[in-house]
Amino acid sequence: MKARQGDPVANVEAELQRFLQALEELRIDLDGYSEISETEAQSDSNASVDDIEWAFCEDDVLSDVSCQVPERPDEEQHVSQAEWLAALCRRRAHTEGFASDVLYNNLIQLLLSDHSADELETSLVELLGFDELDGISRLILERRSIVDAVAATKAGSNGQRAVDGLMTKEQRRAQLHRNGGRPIFTNPQRMSANQQQYPHVYGAAQNSSLDFFGNRFALPVGSLREEHDYYEEVTIPPAQNVPPMLGEEPKLIASLDGLCRGCFKGYRSLNRIQSLVYPVAYETSENMLICAPTGAGKTDVAMLTVLQTIAAHCTPSPRADASTDKFEIMKADFKVVYVAPMKALAAEVVDKFSKKLAWLGISCRELTGDMQLTKQEIQRTQILVTTPEKWDVVTRKGMTTDAELVQKVKLLIFDEVHMLHDERGAVIETLVARTQRYVEATQSPVRVIGLSATLPNYLDVADFLGVNRYVGLFFFSSAFRPVGLEQHFIGVKGKPGGRQSNENLDKATYEQVSRLVNEGHQVMVFVHARKATVRTAQTLLEMAINNKDDVDFDPSEHPMFDIGKRDVGRSKNRELRELFVKGFGIHNAGMLRSDRNLVEKYFGEGLLKVLCCTATLAWGVNLPAYAVVIRGTQLYDPQKGSFVDLGVLDVLQIFGRAGRPQYETHGVGYICTTHDRLAHYTAAIMSQRPIESRFQDRLIDNLNAEIALGTVTKIDEAVSWLSYTYLFVRMRKNPQVYGIEQGEMSDDPTLAGRRRDLIVAAARKLHKTQMVVYDERTELLTAKDLGRIASNYYISHQSVDAFNCSLKEKMTEADVFRCISQATEFSQMQSRDTEQQELDELKSFAAPCAIKSEVSTVEGKVNVLLQAYVSRAAIDDFALVSDTNYVAQNGSRVCRALFEIVLSRSWPSAATILSVCKMLEKRMWSFEHPLAQMALPKEITHKLEEKRTAASIEVLRDMDVGELGSLVNFQRLGGKIKQAVDNFPLLAVDYELAPLTRQVLRVKLFITPDFDWSVSVHGAVESFWLWVEDEDGMEILYSEPFLLSKRRASDVHELEFTIPLPEPLPPQIFVRATSDRWLGAETLTAISLGTLVLPRDANPATELLDLQPLPITALHDPTLEEICARRFLYFNPVQTQYFHTLYNTQQNVLIGAPTGSGKTVAAELALWAAFRRYPKSKVVYIAPMKALVRERMSDWSSRLSAAMGRAVVELTGDNTPDTRQIRSADIIITTPEKWDGISRSWKNRDYVRDVSLVIIDEIHLLGSDRGPILEVIVSRMNYIADQTKRPVRILGLSTAVANPLDLADWLNISPSGLFNFRHAAPVEIHIDGFPGRAYCPRMNSMNKPAFAAIKTHAPTKPVLIFVSSRRQTRLTAKDLIALCGSEDNPRRFLKMTEDELEMILTRVQDENLKASLPFGIALHHAGLAETDRRLAEELFVNQKIQVLVATSTLAWGVNTPASLVIIKGTEFFDAKLGGYKDMDLTDVLQMLGRAGRPQYDTYGIACIFVKDNKKNFYKHFLHSGFPVESSLHTCLADHLNAEVAAGTIRSTADAFDLLQSTYFFRRVQQNPTYYDLEEASAEGLMTYLAAWLDGVLKELQLSSCIEIDAQGQLVATSVGRVTSYYYLSHTTVRGFLANATDRATFEQALQWLSDATEFDEQPVRHNEDLVNAELAKSLRYSLGSSRKPPWDPHVKAFVLLQAHFEGLMLPVTDYITDTISVLDQSVRVLQAYIDLTVDQGCLSTTLMLIRLMQSCKQGLWHDDPPCALLPGVSRQVERPVALQDLQMMKARELRQAARQLRVTGSRIEEFITAVQRLPRLRVHATQSDAQTLQVDVTRSDSRDSASGNQEAKDREYVAWTPKFPKAQTEGWFAMLVEASNDEVIALRRVSFNPGVPNRPAQAHCTLNIPRDSEGSRLTILIVSDVYPSIENAVEVKLARREDFIAADDRKIDVHIQP
Repeated sequence: MKARQGDPVANVEAELQRFLQALEELRIDLDGYSEISETEAQSDSNASVDDIEWAFCEDDVLSDVSCQVPERPDEEQHVSQAEWLAALCRRRAHTEGFASDVLYNNLIQLLLSDHSADELETSLVELLGFDELDGISRLILERRSIVDAVAATKAGSNGQRAVDGLMTKEQRRAQLHRNGGRPIFTNPQRMSANQQQYPHVYGAAQNSSLDFFGNRFALPVGSLREEHDYYEEVTIPPAQNVPPMLGEEPKLIASLDGLCRGCFKGYRSLNRIQSLVYPVAYETSENMLICAPTGAGKTDVAMLTVLQTIAAHCTPSPRADASTDKFEIMKADFKVVYVAPMKALAAEVVDKFSKKLAWLGISCRELTGDMQLTKQEIQRTQILVTTPEKWDVVTRKGMTTDAELVQKVKLLIFDEVHMLHDERGAVIETLVARTQRYVEATQSPVRVIGLSATLPNYLDVADFLGVNRYVGLFFFSSAFRPVGLEQHFIGVKGKPGGRQSNENLDKATYEQVSRLVNEGHQVMVFVHARKATVRTAQTLLEMAINNKDDVDFDPSEHPMFDIGKRDVGRSKNRELRELFVKGFGIHNAGMLRSDRNLVEKYFGEGLLKVLCCTATLAWGVNLPAYAVVIRGTQLYDPQKGSFVDLGVLDVLQIFGRAGRPQYETHGVGYICTTHDRLAHYTAAIMSQRPIESRFQDRLIDNLNAEIALGTVTKIDEAVSWLSYTYLFVRMRKNPQVYGIEQGEMSDDPTLAGRRRDLIVAAARKLHKTQMVVYDERTELLTAKDLGRIASNYYISHQSVDAFNCSLKEKMTEADVFRCISQATEFSQMQSRDTEQQELDELKSFAAPCAIKSEVSTVEGKVNVLLQAYVSRAAIDDFALVSDTNYVAQNGSRVCRALFEIVLSRSWPSAATILSVCKMLEKRMWSFEHPLAQMALPKEITHKLEEKRTAASIEVLRDMDVGELGSLVNFQRLGGKIKQAVDNFPLLAVDYELAPLTRQVLRVKLFITPDFDWSVSVHGAVESFWLWVEDEDGMEILYSEPFLLSKRRASDVHELEFTIPLPEPLPPQIFVRATSDRWLGAETLTAISLGTLVLPRDANPATELLDLQPLPITALHDPTLEEICARRFLYFNPVQTQYFHTLYNTQQNVLIGAPTGSGKTVAAELALWAAFRRYPKSKVVYIAPMKALVRERMSDWSSRLSAAMGRAVVELTGDNTPDTRQIRSADIIITTPEKWDGISRSWKNRDYVRDVSLVIIDEIHLLGSDRGPILEVIVSRMNYIADQTKRPVRILGLSTAVANPLDLADWLNISPSGLFNFRHAAPVEIHIDGFPGRAYCPRMNSMNKPAFAAIKTHAPTKPVLIFVSSRRQTRLTAKDLIALCGSEDNPRRFLKMTEDELEMILTRVQDENLKASLPFGIALHHAGLAETDRRLAEELFVNQKIQVLVATSTLAWGVNTPASLVIIKGTEFFDAKLGGYKDMDLTDVLQMLGRAGRPQYDTYGIACIFVKDNKKNFYKHFLHSGFPVESSLHTCLADHLNAEVAAGTIRSTADAFDLLQSTYFFRRVQQNPTYYDLEEASAEGLMTYLAAWLDGVLKELQLSSCIEIDAQGQLVATSVGRVTSYYYLSHTTVRGFLANATDRATFEQALQWLSDATEFDEQPVRHNEDLVNAELAKSLRYSLGSSRKPPWDPHVKAFVLLQAHFEGLMLPVTDYITDTISVLDQSVRVLQAYIDLTVDQGCLSTTLMLIRLMQSCKQGLWHDDPPCALLPGVSRQVERPVALQDLQMMKARELRQAARQLRVTGSRIEEFITAVQRLPRLRVHATQSDAQTLQVDVTRSDSRDSASGNQEAKDREYVAWTPKFPKAQTEGWFAMLVEASNDEVIALRRVSFNPGVPNRPAQAHCTLNIPRDSEGSRLTILIVSDVYPSIENAVEVKLARREDFIAADDRKIDVHIQP
């Protein structure tokens, strides 16, 4: 307080005491009152307390006033002044709605105070507002006379009301009694809020922004208002810095951890604001709002939050070890998104962040409309700096289309968040609401940071951002600006925009600039157009010269002037050169970068005094100056088509450049505007008005975006979504602004009703425009294509409404331009009179398309500018240039939206619209020559256009370089033209047609790139569109985008789809292949349908009869009845209908019925009938998949085997029992491949001949890859039955098919044996289509509908969700868990107790399964451990969990029916195609079959989610059945070779007979076009088959598998027999024989193995090519040696085998399963290769292949120490011990050896056990004749010595192969070799059978001796196929023929004794 005479403190205290006593007497409740502030006043020494007049009224504060009343002046003057003051009070009271006497008393108190004029002005402005500036001026100027007048009036009229004068003491006491029951403040809610004290609000209370009404501001103390001749100036002094608070210290960089130190190099400490913010920004993950002045270092605050995110994803933790500066950052685990308001600011942030984070390897990239990033670039980037609109577009798609990106965002920073009040603020509201809802839904935390200038209602913004007010809210007043800012607001007089006003602006600007330069300061003058920089600089220079002040600007005395003059003299910019020497600089985005760099450099050096620039310099370049001057505040906005005010954001940014911390204590900012905008900018820049929401303006479009995104699906969700917006916050705080009555607010505090009204109105509008489907009854909101397109392309609903009227099926280019021009995105543009002439001229010469609208209309103007843009017309008017850029930028986006709209409607106008899109993007017309798009000189393209007919692309392609040069009369450019022609992207399209039914045609396109790829021209990817048009071009039958990548630019690409066939059949249709970005790059291919032969109509289905259910007693067998009784007592209707045929007859049967209808019982009935008739026969059950085999094996083993006394055996690649087990089995359950391989040798296998029944399950898979095997099996079994005269019954089980008669005819089934039920088990099917080109985003968009389907159809029942990949199981489960999190019961799917769950989780190995089970969701796929899969199945079957997410294999392998089945996508990734391929319909049907649990549900429900263009296909075939076609014609060669090798086929006629017995033979007659049969007659069929068969035989001859003798007989070669025996493809053998060499290296052998055709189907999933390439870097042999790309399946096999040998940890779990598959195939292929090399006599190559087999089985390299296969021994062991030496050691010696080999702990015992299992061999050889050599091999091991061989008879010789996925029995190769010649003469395989007690195991084999080897000295080699280095070599001397005559036919020992 200021001191005053007469002890004023005592006076005030006494008065306060009396006041408080009065309050107590009146029992005034003080609870909830806001603070009472005192205004101290100074009085004269003669004043007494009685002289102090008190007034305490509503909305007033307590003030003490002391005054000395002067002598009375003239009475009339006093009355006039008093009346004027009373009138002023009444006027303001009426305006603001409060009592005038309150205002009167407050004014008198202020006038009586001792405030200076400046202080008084500040207080009066706060009280009266800026609208009463004139009145405030009078109060200040006439202060004494007004006080005197009021005092005189009071004395003359004592006792009147307060507004007429000051009150007496009695009046004062009476007033106090009247006010006693009234609240101190009329707005207790607001004051209560202000009463809250928040820990991080600095300087807000002292600089209160709002008065009691929340909408006025006060200028700071010390502000001045000055009136000049031609302008008025308001000066705001720099705020005084707030002194340091108690305990406040700057944060020294040296005290921070290593991460921060490395990023703040060059800093000594953080600044004051950064130091205060640091503990929350860096040490917590709290959401934050930082309100601080511009230039306060908020970007570094953002950096602290970025570092906090990095710290959370690096090791070691920086905070755990502050000394370290070496970090390993998990860059792939997080993303930071920085949302900047402008592109220029984004570039500046990228530059700053990139420099500071470079040492960490963190990538920071700009993602804006100007800077697009590819998906790969985004993946490699950790920090994305973007604009609100761009991030809105990304997240509109990204929540579904690029979910991985969104999921990785851990930090979201909004810079300049006070933009909320701007038109773009709605975008920020959308982003924040979307992010917060995403966080809540997924429980994935995203930290949100808001950076802002000082805000008046910062609490509202903090609440909106989800900031904890007590932790993350930081407010700093302007007093915290590092460099104080003195602000000058200059309002020039004159009509805004007029000549006088502009002259005054120049004069005012010059006056300030001149004065500042004269004082020795540099000045930056900001203008708002590029041309204005030059004009302003020239104007200032001219005025300086006229005023003779130019010497002040002269830079010639600067020491760097000569250097600068020289540098700038080289510039081509004349104005820059001229101005530079005068001390002026210019800077704008239109200048060359080099010129801008020079200007920045020399202004920074101080050489330039004045820099005239545009606002881009303020945003993009950190170039401060002492003073900045903004010359004018009107700039042209092309979006609105008019001049608008300069944004507050720009002003703040420009002012932020004022002041250089290293040079000045403060900076100065001037804003020169027109007088009418002075108050606006003064108020706005001082940040004294609360910011309001603009969200309501964009509500409809934002609602559509959320619906399209799938985050809002019903009205309630939309109402909830609205509560996350800033609109909701402000509607509750300031309801009147948003049209909300006070009564409504009190009745509905949460405004739920108002929000619902807003949403419903928006939904109805969207429904009306066909963007969404709004069901008023259910309140569901469903996105439509139109809404999705509008959302993706940022199109307003008003535009969509206009497009609905203007789009047509057929459109011209003029129509398209007119349609674009009608978009409301251009509606704010204006057509000015000054533009009319130029627009008319542009219309006449630059607009080729007709324009109907007048150029004076917005539509006409936009149309003209669009066409002028395409024509590259020169435009003079600056505003029109801006308009053109705006129109072009948005027109291209609108046009792309139009294209997708018409394409979604299948309208052929898509071609025209796409052409216009490319015109706008290329800025050329479709009638211009296409090569104008290439980098050719313009004169060349002009010449080509002149010769258009002779210079089309097609014609030019046929010309050579010389002809092209002659064509344009420029020979030197012929080569360049030729290159451009070759680079021009065209596609060649070929096709195959296959009618599926009479209504559906399958089209397969073969697409070949018909151009040379150039990275500089085409980049990494070229995009095309393919669509099929009808004959008349009136409808698009099918459309598909096609992406061509550089790596596959030379491949032939396949695209397969189906289209409906109209009736009658048109003669042709057309395929259009057009580039997405190149004009003229289009291919039109006609598809002729004239020769198409359609198949006959589908066969009728079997009617399900209404029969009485048959009881199980009809079996007439107690044993069988008991088996059935465990599950049912009556057969179901389907089983009842076919019971008699299956059980009581022997005819072949085909049963087609949906999965789940009980077909397993059909198999059992046939099986029981077979055993009843043929008790000693065998039954073969063939299932298409190993999983089905395991399921059937498990089921029948437990139910049938013991009860019937029948042995069941599994026969698959994973489980191959020995021959004894197979012979003793009654039921053989096997796969087609295994039974095919076994039955090929049926003559040598009696158990094959004993088969009486073959059950083929899922026989409809004939059309799949395994179909040919089934055909061959059926034909072979029929042949065997014919040869053995033993009938073989065939039972086919299938889903319902469309052509059962063909199947029945092939299987020899009579009509009574054919059953084809369509709807045996009721299933309710829902098919939903989902849009989107990209697979993963489309799958992600299905998750919420899947969750909704569960809640609708099966809220408490079991649900099966099928997905296409293991990755999708994880992603789907994760999303379902997130959706559960938004429910009242997040664990709604869990059906067990916590104790049960805890116990189960201890058994789970997979982390993803462990994370999902607590929510009642399980995963199931082949990548899980067997125990995990079984556990998931058990929990689901036992209903402990409700949802099981599985791959399609579960549908085949495990019988787990569910009430609801959801098929989430019907595509899978096919590496061969390099893209996604449709699943077989059979797989879909199998999955559907799991819907419905017979014992619980009366019907099942299935939801199929498909790509939208496949919806009709599934609708058709799921209800009509799918026709079964043959695929035997694709792989007949291998099966024909097998029959030739088996002796079944000996001639071409036999082969023809085999063909006639196949299903293929029947179908080729029924559907000839499908099989490329052109002539459907009998003669044509025979010709076709003969030609086809001849081609197959020639292929087998090329592979050396068969020979055809002179009589035409087919003879199997040894190669053919090997190929058949090992079940290999003949192409594998052909490739091996072509490449096999003597003395092969290990790498060559490995390459041969990897190249086997058997690896063609090795899956290469999405992005696994990158994994292969990365993995190969760690391997011995590079991918270069494979000569194949990394996405080739053979390369993957090459990589996986090496990784297996190397013992590497595989990067993904799928690779583990893939490795098992590769190893499984490898052994078989290597066995065949070894046989083939023996035929060629290559010893060293044979041994290398054997070593490769050993490597496969042991997981070691061939040159690793053999002892490394033993437990605990490393391959890097320093002193390896030979296995043979280890075999000879005793147990004690083995322990010593183990320690020598560094084996430790419990592994020593394992080591000893493994060594004792190693075999020891003895070899003995004899001859009984000259042609054969008998080899006897005796096996023993250490266990035999220990146990006396008592257990040998029970022991199988299982090899020690811990790294091989299957148990391996020991195998041996016995070879007769001549090592000196590197020749192998003979080879036999040897294996040991279990021995007899007390005898070693023995094996015998016979080696054939060629005639020329008789009597030779040779070597017998016994080599293990498992153990490296364990082999025996025995030298032998072979006997001659005459030796046996002398030996009297006795055996001769041929050993050579050592």
